[in-house]
Amino acid sequence: LGKVINPVTGKIHSTFNQTVTATGRISSTEPNLQNIPMRHEMGREIRKAFIPSTGDALFVDADYSQIELRVLAHITGDEALIRAFVQNEDIHTSTASLVFEVAPERVTPELRRRAKAVNFGIVYGISDFGLSRDLSITRKEAKRTIDGYLSKYPKVKVYMEEIVKMGQEQGFVETMFHRRRQLPELASKNFNQRSFGKRIAMNTPIQGTAADIIKIAMVKVYQALKESGLRSRLILQVHDELVVETLRDELDQVKALVRKCMEEAAVLSVPLIADVNTGENWYQAK
Repeated sequence: LGKVINPVTGKIHSTFNQTVTATGRISSTEPNLQNIPMRHEMGREIRKAFIPSTGDALFVDADYSQIELRVLAHITGDEALIRAFVQNEDIHTSTASLVFEVAPERVTPELRRRAKAVNFGIVYGISDFGLSRDLSITRKEAKRTIDGYLSKYPKVKVYMEEIVKMGQEQGFVETMFHRRRQLPELASKNFNQRSFGKRIAMNTPIQGTAADIIKIAMVKVYQALKESGLRSRLILQVHDELVVETLRDELDQVKALVRKCMEEAAVLSVPLIADVNTGENWYQAK
């Protein structure tokens, strides 16, 4: 990172690409600022090096809470998923309670971990083999977990079957905002290619819609900052997260503005929630 500091500005200027990823998510290159891992100590240390331009500023970091699962609930219309989000339940605990048929208060960390893996894996067409590998459980247990999930969230199963069929019939699938992804893989004679196409068909409307929503939010935040005459500015987007360099005397106004813009970026059957934090550096803000 030290090698890519601009000698004139003393800053790092990444390039953000709108047409590189097939899902529609914005990517970052030279350097890739979306690829600094928070889960590893080195990544956390690197994030501490990113600081505002002046001592008069802080970072405001706003991150969508479980946006893909919220989009899944909206697109499938599954009542149990929608109810969990509307009632502001912990979705992984709620899923574990349903799938493993135990009261929410009796959900163990291990059961919640399994439910979380299925919640996030299901929209990628996760297999019993994949889940067994991820969770270090037998394929039989993994299959039972996936089958349990699909029986408790029946409209998710219907969606997965119907979206693949739609992709096969029309050669593409769409996001909620009608952005298309062509799927020639579904017509392939190669089994692996067809399987890949099915997973993409299931995932694209979910991940693609989440990508559309964050881009709409970015435009709203930029316009709102400009129209409010604020000097704070949007400087970074990482997947479902926006970072605004915020003047200290504008802090409360910017936090409220960013939250409003993000949570009103789309109207879903479940609430869109943005978690907003602040810090002296990127690590603290996240």
